[in-house]
Amino acid sequence: MSAPATPEDLLTVDQLAERTGISVRTIRFYAGKGLLPAPRLRGRTGLYDAGHRARLELISELTGLGFTLAAIERQLERLPHDAGPEELALQRALLTPWIPEHGEDLTRAELDRRAGRPLTDGDVETLQTLGALVRYDDGRVRVHGATALGTALSALDSGLPPEMWQRAQASIERHTAALAEELMALFQDEVLQPYRDRGRPADERSRLAAALSRLKPITVQGVVTTFGRAVNRTIRERIGVAAQDG
Repeated sequence: MSAPATPEDLLTVDQLAERTGISVRTIRFYAGKGLLPAPRLRGRTGLYDAGHRARLELISELTGLGFTLAAIERQLERLPHDAGPEELALQRALLTPWIPEHGEDLTRAELDRRAGRPLTDGDVETLQTLGALVRYDDGRVRVHGATALGTALSALDSGLPPEMWQRAQASIERHTAALAEELMALFQDEVLQPYRDRGRPADERSRLAAALSRLKPITVQGVVTTFGRAVNRTIRERIGVAAQDG
């Protein structure tokens, strides 16, 4: 349950739109879809509290991440209708991507300019396989960030066979997908479920959201570091085997 709002906490729909950067029309659309609870009434004026604002920000963030309204509705149905800002902040922390996934739509000509040279259809297919972009039917592409594109272009320019890079990417995706499933299950069993079993105590929500925000970069960096060490170890072991065979 969220704490009762004081009069100074309450916002009109115009004030809510100004605070969130979301238009009045969109707010009313979300409310009409049942994604926002009804406002409190003061006379004929609807007033919105911090819980409304937090829920609206969550909806906006999920929309920006590509969730459909139906998916957002299913996610919100799992929350109490009067969930407060702390509970919604925890949901945002849970659903925010672990690494940025900002995309940009480009024409093929724009993609060629980014690459610094004309790309063949085979090049673009390899870039897609390496996770740098996705192709649309009309010939445009959606690039998954400058870093991903630069890394994939470096792979293309390495002179190594594209088929090798494609097989390497498939191997990485296969193993990291299994790792992600295992880590999510661990977090679910050791952190989220005990929190739910304790009745979702309000004093734990902000702390849990903050801990999750710190967990994400630590885990990603841990995966990179551990993988690098594993490769180093494999190289040493292979050199040792080769030396013994020699």
